[in-house]
Amino acid sequence: MSHQLHLNAFLMGVGHHEAAWRHPRTEARDVLRVGHFQELARIAERGKLDSVFFADGLAVGPRIERNTQAVFEPITLLSAMAVVTERVGLIATASTGYNEPYNLARAFASLDQISGGRAGWNIVTSGTADEAANFGYDEVPDHDGRYVRAAEFVDAATGIFADPSKVHSIDHHGDRFTVRGPLNVPRSAQGRPLLVQAGSSTSGKDFAGRYAEAVFTAQRSIPEGREFYREVKALAARHGRDPGEVVILPGIVPFIAETEAAAERLEQEFTELISPEYSLRQLSRMLGLDLTDHPLDAPLPPLPPIEQIRGNQSRYQLVKDLAARESLTVRTLIAALGGGRGHRTIAGTPEQIADDLQAWFEAGAADGFNVMPRYLPGGLIDFVDQVVPILQARGLFRTEYTERTLRGHYGLGHHTSRFASVAAVAGA
Repeated sequence: MSHQLHLNAFLMGVGHHEAAWRHPRTEARDVLRVGHFQELARIAERGKLDSVFFADGLAVGPRIERNTQAVFEPITLLSAMAVVTERVGLIATASTGYNEPYNLARAFASLDQISGGRAGWNIVTSGTADEAANFGYDEVPDHDGRYVRAAEFVDAATGIFADPSKVHSIDHHGDRFTVRGPLNVPRSAQGRPLLVQAGSSTSGKDFAGRYAEAVFTAQRSIPEGREFYREVKALAARHGRDPGEVVILPGIVPFIAETEAAAERLEQEFTELISPEYSLRQLSRMLGLDLTDHPLDAPLPPLPPIEQIRGNQSRYQLVKDLAARESLTVRTLIAALGGGRGHRTIAGTPEQIADDLQAWFEAGAADGFNVMPRYLPGGLIDFVDQVVPILQARGLFRTEYTERTLRGHYGLGHHTSRFASVAAVAGA
């Protein structure tokens, strides 16, 4: 474990809380304003954060009348954010299910060049029926098959463009893709975008151990976090990798105020703005079961086995376990999920938030955190201006950037071309 933790800001519209757009601390129209996101990037850079990150979906979400939607394609948006920042990393989600390796590699290589080596790719397989329907599929491809495709996709999405003597064809011929190459964008200052992954199913964890350099996860307790941490690091070693080069970042959804009571009151304000109609549709998608007519004050009905879930299996299991462990009704479950869709939530003072992060870090349950502000920009400002200085004073977080690339921020070296490695061995 490095001696300092890593911090990524997971940005979503005007906040992660599903009712953030209704609260007076936000302006719903900001989701259409590029300047809003550029300002968030500046705030993150002011706090010396490692990176900012956007999730992405390839379909309109449920009950569009009840929530703001992610509007911009994230690689395009991050390109706009790159030009107003100099150091903070820029991570975008992109699907291996509904792209081709060459065009996606070209898009990320372009962002990497534009930003001076600050790009990262969050690799997802896309698991909703609405997304599948937008690309001509009658149903979501099976879970394990999506990861097989993702593995080949990542293997194929590589290339180099430089001195003619160093331009090489990829010549990838697999079960799903044939890619000649080379990529027509040169390698950046970091060599290749950082590879990020967020699935926690059996297939997802194995994929992370094989490829991921940063892992976003949704562990809710230190023992669960330590178990996940050890398992993914062990999988990395099994795949012949250095476990220290896989950074584990559990999600944290904070409400920050001058007192714990004030933070809890603020949290309650947001909870009271939740629309049950919207939340039930969200919960139905997570669990693969229509709950729209289920009584709010009853427990969940019997749930299907995880093998029948074609979407996000790790999130399904997390929600199922949460409801059972805390004996939640549907109403209390949607309240618990409203802030971060199953990620760990905490309300407290800046010192309490810092204490919590330090406890996880020192217990070996995290290398850092995926910070998910419930409302924006205020929630990010509070974290950067109030929590980060405490972590810095304790020697747990950088006071200045020491690197210029995203891989550098995460303690990873320049990624050397496989062709260069072959040449070096031949020359020796």
